Amino acid sequence: MPRTRKTEYSISNIQYPIFKEGSFDLKDRLIDFAVRIIRLSEALPTTKAGTHVAGQILRSGTSPAPNYGEALAAESTADFVHKLKIALKELRETEIWLTIIAKAKLVPSASRLNSLLKETDELSAILFTSIQTAKTRKP
Repeated sequence: MPRTRKTEYSISNIQYPIFKEGSFDLKDRLIDFAVRIIRLSEALPTTKAGTHVAGQILRSGTSPAPNYGEALAAESTADFVHKLKIALKELRETEIWLTIIAKAKLVPSASRLNSLLKETDELSAILFTSIQTAKTRKP
């Protein structure tokens, strides 16, 4: 795995760690996740249940990316943490909807769901760690 260069992003005298192009970029990863959720929602059946679940997972699964974007423009450390917590909450909801989709067998491809569940877990772990790290910083 190539080494990443950690840099600092400063807003209102608060330093937020981000990663530059060519390395790990959480924003891009969250956007890619949202696109995958959009594609999954479009693949769900057009039954009453499928339409309901599609709407729910579409809302929760596309929300973390813009919430992370808002976190990068936070006005304080507390605001930064709050917005990351919202993104994490939405990822946890998405995990539940993915599990419901799998158990109800609403899509034929289990590998597609397993891949999304794995990404949900990884993104949740990253956001959780980021929240814990930010909480230890002075305002």
